[in-house]
Amino acid sequence: MATSSDLMVAAIDYRSTRIYRLDADPDGRPTRVIAEDPKGYFRHLHSKAGTLDGFYLSDDPEYWRAIAAELREAAAVLVLGHGTGKANASHKFIAYCEEHDRELAQRIVGDLRCDIDDLTDRQVLRLAQRAFEPLT
Repeated sequence: MATSSDLMVAAIDYRSTRIYRLDADPDGRPTRVIAEDPKGYFRHLHSKAGTLDGFYLSDDPEYWRAIAAELREAAAVLVLGHGTGKANASHKFIAYCEEHDRELAQRIVGDLRCDIDDLTDRQVLRLAQRAFEPLT
């Protein structure tokens, strides 16, 4: 049985990822992984990463690799993401793990859709506590 210190939750989008330990101080700050933006797409609110068809360009595998490195020690990971289809960063991260880090992919216990931009740190931790309740 996993302890709460072994459980992590990651709120993932294309610009940044917030990573929390389940036993984290609700008033503390999550670990952040920030995506590099060499072409400046993040400065534009309505950017589709420079494409005409509305889909994001190939993402930077270094971003996914950095997120995976932060989650490496977790016994179980809950992934939070927003959006659907090809534009969903959490789906792309899980696909990256399935191809490049199968050990971590096996520890991902869920991928929940929610409005991660509007969730406070406390709300993320509460959501994770409910999701991980059967594991603790």
